[in-house]
Amino acid sequence: MAAPSAVNCAEMFVRFALLEWKLKPLADDGATVIRHLVRSSVEGADKRSPRFLTVRLRLHRDVVVVELDDDRPGEPPELPGWTINTVALPGGHRTAWCELPLPTGLTGALPTRSPHRLPSPATEYPPQEPLPEPDFLDSQILQRVLHGLNGSAR
Repeated sequence: MAAPSAVNCAEMFVRFALLEWKLKPLADDGATVIRHLVRSSVEGADKRSPRFLTVRLRLHRDVVVVELDDDRPGEPPELPGWTINTVALPGGHRTAWCELPLPTGLTGALPTRSPHRLPSPATEYPPQEPLPEPDFLDSQILQRVLHGLNGSAR
């Protein structure tokens, strides 16, 4: 959301992603750029109905691309020392981005799954045996549950 808290949230996201990608030397620059982009978007947002923002990081050849999608027309304010590009999208939206060059000899290492993390939902699991059907259903319990659900609006 284009609310003041979005600035800190976006910065934390960028720092975390760059650290996960083993690109710690870019964390401060990435945080500076995203703070600038998000702050300029938040300052121009309608406080009564803030819009959504989308922050993305992409590793592309020898740069990390820091992107922000929002609903503001035009260019964000300049950030000394950085080139910020913008493209207008249909519906009054825009994408603003900045490319952070990778330091010489450094390549991004996209994270591999930690052995302690669960696999992604796309991972295939071995078939499991179906759960046995219950021998009985207690109709009184079901009635109380339905009554509780229906009566919760009182």
